[in-house]
Amino acid sequence: MEFSNPFDDPEGQFYILQNAQQCYSLWPQQCALPPGWHIIADPQPQSVCHAWLAAQWQNLTPAYHAR
Repeated sequence: MEFSNPFDDPEGQFYILQNAQQCYSLWPQQCALPPGWHIIADPQPQSVCHAWLAAQWQNLTPAYHAR
């Protein structure tokens, strides 16, 4: 099955990205990287990325930075 949205492809290869606020994102290998995000892990299957996130990111609430 071919997916029109690369973010929905369970067979795709994804980067794990992180931004300055310590939020994570899975990003399809074939898409340009968004500004302000850096690569945490090279492209991997979606299931491997989800397992890594489950092991590393225990708090679903983004960190609050007091001003």
